[in-house]
Amino acid sequence: MIVSNYKSDVELNLKSKTKYAIETENLNIYYGDHHVIKDVSLSIPEKVVFAIMGPSGCGKSTMLRAFNRLLELNESAKVSGDVKIFGKSIYKMNPIEVRRIVGMVFQHPNPFPHMSIYDNVALGLKLNKLVKSRKELDETVEWALKKAALWDEVKNKLEKPASALSGGQQQRLCIARVVAMKPKVILMDEPTSNLDPISTKKIEELIDELKKEVTIVIVTHSPAQAARVSDYVAFLYLGKLIEVGSTIDMFENPKEKLTEEYLTGRMG
Repeated sequence: MIVSNYKSDVELNLKSKTKYAIETENLNIYYGDHHVIKDVSLSIPEKVVFAIMGPSGCGKSTMLRAFNRLLELNESAKVSGDVKIFGKSIYKMNPIEVRRIVGMVFQHPNPFPHMSIYDNVALGLKLNKLVKSRKELDETVEWALKKAALWDEVKNKLEKPASALSGGQQQRLCIARVVAMKPKVILMDEPTSNLDPISTKKIEELIDELKKEVTIVIVTHSPAQAARVSDYVAFLYLGKLIEVGSTIDMFENPKEKLTEEYLTGRMG
């Protein structure tokens, strides 16, 4: 239903009417001589949750970092092909601008631990001069914390350090920090892998709410999580895109044997 090896007339007609948040064209990524991502072409519609799943070490996180040029911070990484954000090549854009449009939430919560809860959210707004007054800053911080479903838990302790929060709260604070910048796309690299089930449920509910306004691309090694949160899913194995399509189609009728083996637990 997106870009795959199965392009029926219906699929091609849908493709012509769909707006894409991210498109990759013959994307190849190397770490030195190691070929990590192998000729991947896919298209991700806007305002959906798109899951990239696959076993550990298959290149999921590497590909995610290519979407906002974070990969370039690794000196051994080499990229060929193209990545487009809303139709424009990210390599024709300023990397800082790319990362404003495409925010990222990492696997391990990474708030600034000794900085206050308030300042964790406000910092990016200040550095990028996105607000004009303290009143506007206060309102945006509150708005972002509400979007991250954290406001009610922290509204009376905004000046406390982020390190005082639980792991799940810290991850939602990181999401608030990203949301405050009002990106069009949010990348999430296994955002719940280190969280308890209750915190995981809150993050997944938050993902479902956020997709009304932004495109979310989530990397997960858990087929169960992909099934719960995503609208579309891509299965990556040893750097190759094996299959991509709607989540319902993928889980109910996988077209590739490797996909079926992964989804049924016969291949980890």
